Amino acid sequence: MSFSSPQPRLFSALNPTTPRFLLPISFPGNVKSSSIGLPSCRCCSVSSTLSSPSPGNAQKFPRLKVWDPYKRLGVGCDASEEEIWGSRNFLLQQYSGNEQSEESIEAAFEKILMASFQHRKKTKINLKSKLKKKVEESPPWVQNLLSFVELPPTDVIFRRLFLFAFMAGWSIMNSAEGGPAFQVAVSLAACIYFLNEKTKSLARACTIGFGALVTGWICGSVMVPNIPALLLHPTWSLELLTSLVVYFAFFLACTFLK
Repeated sequence: MSFSSPQPRLFSALNPTTPRFLLPISFPGNVKSSSIGLPSCRCCSVSSTLSSPSPGNAQKFPRLKVWDPYKRLGVGCDASEEEIWGSRNFLLQQYSGNEQSEESIEAAFEKILMASFQHRKKTKINLKSKLKKKVEESPPWVQNLLSFVELPPTDVIFRRLFLFAFMAGWSIMNSAEGGPAFQVAVSLAACIYFLNEKTKSLARACTIGFGALVTGWICGSVMVPNIPALLLHPTWSLELLTSLVVYFAFFLACTFLK
């Protein structure tokens, strides 16, 4: 008995009472029965939507109304800068997504930074005021002596210190070949140049420069013999050690004298 092109039997394909998840299909012969999976229901997408937090549902910072910025960040008044930064970053990460919480954390952090800046500025001003008061209360001869002294910018101090330190190192390296006469002469010329640039008077600059040379040489001649020999290099002569004191005198004269 023959069959003409058998067709698969689809059970209740159009029947609305049939479950929508799986519809069985039967095939004759050697074809095994299989299942066709229809589109799944929307419950999965709904559950995934509920599981992901929205910005409106972000965790709220519990210390929003705490007035003290240190307590709001959860650190002590003596906390270091690293601890304050760490607390701020941790809280911003924990309460990310809640705009009100983030603003409260940032406001507390900015208050602490501003208070720290004002404290440093106030301390610096108080130090200058105390120093000025000490000078005013000092004896007249001290005030007259300090009237010839000034404090230049830090970069000027370091540039001139580097120059005379270089001349001292040059003298030490050439100590075996000869004396430091050339290096001292160059240092004297540099000292006079800096003083003339400051005072706008070549005569005054030369007077202070040669005065620094004489003062440094006398101080070196008195101080160096009193230094224990164990602290000195065997090849360093009295002339070399005295020149080191002269370089220091040049540095003080052209940097701090008016």
